[in-house]
Amino acid sequence: MDNTHSLRSQILQTIIRKTTLKQRVFDRTFAAFNLLKETLLEMASELDDALDGKLDRRVRLEYRDRGKFEAQLQVGSEMLIFQMHTDVFIFDPAHPVRQNPYVCAEPERAHCGVVNIYNFLSDSFKFNRNADEGYLIGRLFINGEERYFVEGKQQTSLPAERFGEREIDREALVTILEEAIAFALSFDPYMPPCTENRRVTVDQFNTKMDNSKFVTGKRLGYEYEL
Repeated sequence: MDNTHSLRSQILQTIIRKTTLKQRVFDRTFAAFNLLKETLLEMASELDDALDGKLDRRVRLEYRDRGKFEAQLQVGSEMLIFQMHTDVFIFDPAHPVRQNPYVCAEPERAHCGVVNIYNFLSDSFKFNRNADEGYLIGRLFINGEERYFVEGKQQTSLPAERFGEREIDREALVTILEEAIAFALSFDPYMPPCTENRRVTVDQFNTKMDNSKFVTGKRLGYEYEL
């Protein structure tokens, strides 16, 4: 009976500790994501003003809020989608963040929320090409103390090795967003190998000109890693 009571007490303590920690991480991540949305809207307006009269009117630069956990920025032919995951994560023991002195001093600091940054072609959405592929180009991690680090293509502002050095704020978000936009603009589509598209069916041509039947992506047929 004593053992059962002890185990139940342990379970209750773990529930209190874990749920409190995860709720705090979620709240900090959600607050940072809302700030990211505000920053994106401001950047879109500033870029649009700077480009006024310098581009064909058909070229769009537009911010759109897609709900509590998602936002998008269209920059010409590029579409960047920012998605906050609602779960809280811990890292594999081999991950560099687990060797960070800030985390080693208090392991619970490694519990993070994440904002994923995806790059699509804007025409994939314009023409409802639902089979088209996008690419994860960056990940922003935020813990319960509002400390952050970034992984991804050309994301050099604060890697895992420097986790704990600073809190997430508007200035940090501007740098992260600018690096993501710059990479997306430099990440041009490759023509896929001929063998990828040499066989098609009659249905692919006759079903209401359904463009989603033909998969398009920047690196179809090529290896791509974050």
